[in-house]
Amino acid sequence: MSLALWGALLGAGAGTGLVLLLDRMANLRRPRLEVRVLPYIRDLPVAAARSARLRGPAAQPGLAALLRAVLRRVAHRLDRVLGGAVSVRRRLERADLSLTVHDFRVEQVIWGLVSFSVTAAVALVVALRSPGRALPLLLTCVAAFVLGALLRENRLSAQVKERERQMLAEFPAVAELMALAVAAGEGPVSALDRVVTRTRGELSTELGKVLAQVRTGTSVAQALDDLAARSGLPVVSRFAEAMAVALERGTPLSDVMHAQAADVREAGRRALIETGARKEVLMMVPVVFLVLPVTVLFAFWPGVVGLRLVSP
Repeated sequence: MSLALWGALLGAGAGTGLVLLLDRMANLRRPRLEVRVLPYIRDLPVAAARSARLRGPAAQPGLAALLRAVLRRVAHRLDRVLGGAVSVRRRLERADLSLTVHDFRVEQVIWGLVSFSVTAAVALVVALRSPGRALPLLLTCVAAFVLGALLRENRLSAQVKERERQMLAEFPAVAELMALAVAAGEGPVSALDRVVTRTRGELSTELGKVLAQVRTGTSVAQALDDLAARSGLPVVSRFAEAMAVALERGTPLSDVMHAQAADVREAGRRALIETGARKEVLMMVPVVFLVLPVTVLFAFWPGVVGLRLVSP
C-alpha cells in the first residue's frame, strides 16, 4: 500500500470515530425519562436508590461517561466469550479484593487495551516502513489484546496464591494464640477478639470477618462454616470446621487448636523436604557447571604452565 492510501484509511477511521463520539455525546446529554420522573417519587426507597445511582458518576455526561459505557460493553462481551464467572468470583473472594466480576472484566479490558496500544504503536512504525506486513501486524495487535486480558487473570491467580501462602505461614502462631487464650479461661468470641486485636495479617483479617459476623447476630458455628466455605486452604477449612464441631459438641478447644497448629507445622516440614528433594538436580547445576570447572582449572593450570616452561 502507498502512503496516500494509508493516510486515506487513517483519515476515514478518525472521521468515523469522531462522528460516533459526537452522536454518543448528544445522546448522553438528552435527559432520559428516568431522570425526569424519579425526583418526584423520592419517597419510595427503591426509586430513591435508583435516583442516587443515576446521579452518580455513571450518569454524568461527557467523555468519561462515554468511555465507561464502552468499557462496560466490551467487558460484558469479554465475559460472554471467556465465561467462568463463578471461578472469577471465587478467586476474588479468596484474594480479598473488593471487586465484582464485572469490575474485574473491566480491568481485563483496560490491561488488554494498554497492551494493544503499545503493540499498535510499534506496529504502525513497522507498517509505514513495510506496508506488505500490515495483516500480520494487525493479528499481532489482536493477540496482544488477548494476552493483556489473560495476564490480568494470571495476576489474580498469583494474588490468590500469595495471600494463601501468607495465611499458611501465619496459621500456627494464630492457632497457638487462640489456644492459649481459651486455656486461660476466655470464651471463643473473646479469644477471637484478643487474637484479631493483637495480630496483623491475612489470616487475622479473615478472623476479623468472622468476629464481625458474630457481633452482628450470626452464630459462631455459622460464621466459622462461612470461613471454611470461602477459604481456599484445606488447613484453614479444617480448622474452622474443627472449631465449629468443638463448639457444638463440647470438645476442648485448646486441644483442638494445639493439634491443628502441630499438624500445620509438620505439613510445612514435609513440604520443605519434598521441595528440596524435587530441586536436588537443580542444586547440582552450579556445582557441576561452576564449582567443578573452577576447581579443575586451579588444579591443572599450574602444571600446564610448568610443563610449558620446562619443555624445549
